[in-house]
Amino acid sequence: MAAKRPSLRHEKLCLAPVAGVDEAGCGPLAGPVVAAAVILPARGVPRGIDDSKKLPATERARLCARLLACAVVGVGIVEADEIDRLNIYWARMKAMELAVAALGCEPAHVLVDGNRLPRWSHAATAIVGGDALSLSIAAASIVAKHTRDQIMLAHAESYPQYDWHSNKGYGCPAHRRALAEHGVTPLHRRSFAPVAQAIDLLSLSCHTATA
Repeated sequence: MAAKRPSLRHEKLCLAPVAGVDEAGCGPLAGPVVAAAVILPARGVPRGIDDSKKLPATERARLCARLLACAVVGVGIVEADEIDRLNIYWARMKAMELAVAALGCEPAHVLVDGNRLPRWSHAATAIVGGDALSLSIAAASIVAKHTRDQIMLAHAESYPQYDWHSNKGYGCPAHRRALAEHGVTPLHRRSFAPVAQAIDLLSLSCHTATA
């Protein structure tokens, strides 16, 4: 049996225009959290839209380009220093607020992946696993994931020792080893435990060396 793909079932229950919203990058140790909001066109929706986690990077790139060409898209970005100031939950909420504001038009309803909604005035519905159920949310997941990946690839040029080309800032073993060896960058989330531990170890090492 073929796996089910996201559909417009949830969108059809709402007044149009409907925006789907999703984010990427809550878990990494470095880089921003990025949210996208997408209002799909009435006709000409690109084929192959699915939960971004199910798609290879090349397909996400292709679909993101198609969506930017045919849909109304807004992107919200919250950088690492603000994640540390707000905490990741509120940074995620802010990124989604920024993404909807960046649409340039007022959606009648917003469908959000997850079980929580930002504190906004929009009529909205939270859908757990929405990126696998709603076509608009799946589209947003593709834009958010591809956008964030491109940001991390650009940063990887400046910080090659952390291997962000492959891990995109997630805390894989190679990234953690680089943290221990090279310390933190301005892109690291200092409020995240592995990063805070690397800062503490570096501070202890410096104190021991000067004692």
